[in-house]
Amino acid sequence: MTLGGMLSGPPAIVAAGVDVFSDALRAQGADVHDVDWRPPGFGDPADLAALALDPRRASANRTAVERVLAAGAQLVDVRPARDVLDVPDHTLLHAGPPIDWSRASGPLRGALIGACLYEGWADSEESAERMLAAGEIALDPCHHHRTVGPMAGVVSPSMWMWCLQDPVHGGQAYCSLNEGLGKVLRYGAYGPEVVDRLHWMSNVLGPVLAAAVRGPLDAGSDPIDVKSILAQMLQMGDEGHNRNRAGSALTLRELAPALVEVDAPSSDISAVLRFIGGNEHFFLNLGMPTAKLALDAARDIPGATMLTVMARNGTDFGIQTAGTGDRWFTGPANTPVGLFLGDYGPDDANPDIGDSAITETYGVGGFSMAAAPAIVRFVGGTVPDALATTERMYQLTLAENPAMAIPVLGFRGAPTGIDVLKVARTGWLPQINTGMAGRVAGTGQVGAGLVQPPQECFEQALVALAEAARAA
Repeated sequence: MTLGGMLSGPPAIVAAGVDVFSDALRAQGADVHDVDWRPPGFGDPADLAALALDPRRASANRTAVERVLAAGAQLVDVRPARDVLDVPDHTLLHAGPPIDWSRASGPLRGALIGACLYEGWADSEESAERMLAAGEIALDPCHHHRTVGPMAGVVSPSMWMWCLQDPVHGGQAYCSLNEGLGKVLRYGAYGPEVVDRLHWMSNVLGPVLAAAVRGPLDAGSDPIDVKSILAQMLQMGDEGHNRNRAGSALTLRELAPALVEVDAPSSDISAVLRFIGGNEHFFLNLGMPTAKLALDAARDIPGATMLTVMARNGTDFGIQTAGTGDRWFTGPANTPVGLFLGDYGPDDANPDIGDSAITETYGVGGFSMAAAPAIVRFVGGTVPDALATTERMYQLTLAENPAMAIPVLGFRGAPTGIDVLKVARTGWLPQINTGMAGRVAGTGQVGAGLVQPPQECFEQALVALAEAARAA
């Protein structure tokens, strides 16, 4: 048959994958034949069987999910890291699993250098590099201190932190304040404008926010319900990771009345309001510890196969599970694919970096892309891709979160509770949308895109969980 002949009649379509494509075609009257195909699974059959037959698994996963869904998140304070984190002097926290200076990526190195300059530990880039290379500055993951950090995730003692608590389980979680986009520390930039902004955040933004948060609490008002803001923003076109416009506006609405009453120079108050109003990612650093609180509530449940952490340091990607505690399972971080800023291109992008994948671990971000179809203009892809991604993530998760409803899916709850066993059986990997940092230290942000964890992380977790199942 000629090409012209193929196009002369109604098409007969064969569709493989999630139903969203074939359903849309059928709605237009097309003849669609579905093929039940999916990527091959992975893992030793004996390990898969050991997990599947573990009598603890169903109950343990149910407990893990119930804790995640029940967890709350209240904003209770803003304080310097040295006051709230158990971190020795001359120690810097970073995103992702443990790493040392010799293996650190460009953006992580840049952020570590910038933190040393900001703290006054070094007076030049060269002296900072010397101190870091000599081990004079200790490095430790944010996750080891109930903390999460976007991109490089570097936290130093003088940085002010959002302090959140879970009123249900009593947990606490922390995150630094968001700097905005472009040439910022978390993307590995460390020039004078970056350090100057950090000093302003310490001298003005942090203290003003602290007064605005504490003042109403001291007067008897309830804490700001951050989980509620996250739920609302999903119904306003955000997904909670790379699109936070509505969430940032809602946060400003909650803070503004108290901000204008802070006893500080009017120039400082107006500067803080302008900074928050001009930073569409301001809420990200509140959404991340909200997810951290919920997932920490599900730690240390023997027999559970649910993920509690996905995190990257620019070199390695690491995961943790509810059934294996603080143990990391790592593999080489992949490089995101997406859209680039200005003249930057794929060769400029560093492999995946940041603790912000805690949002996907919780069920928002890339897992809830269907709630934010406009996100594709920032990370790439199409609106059907966004819908299909969320549909596919339901196949990897244990539950739906009714608090995080997705309007376009009939207010279906976000897919929640990534299951190692389901990932291994389907061969599908979690979808993350993320910013892209420049490969070279000091560059800053070069774009945004989509990425997945390396399968190797899940293979390691599968083996460890299977060994624990056999030993139980």
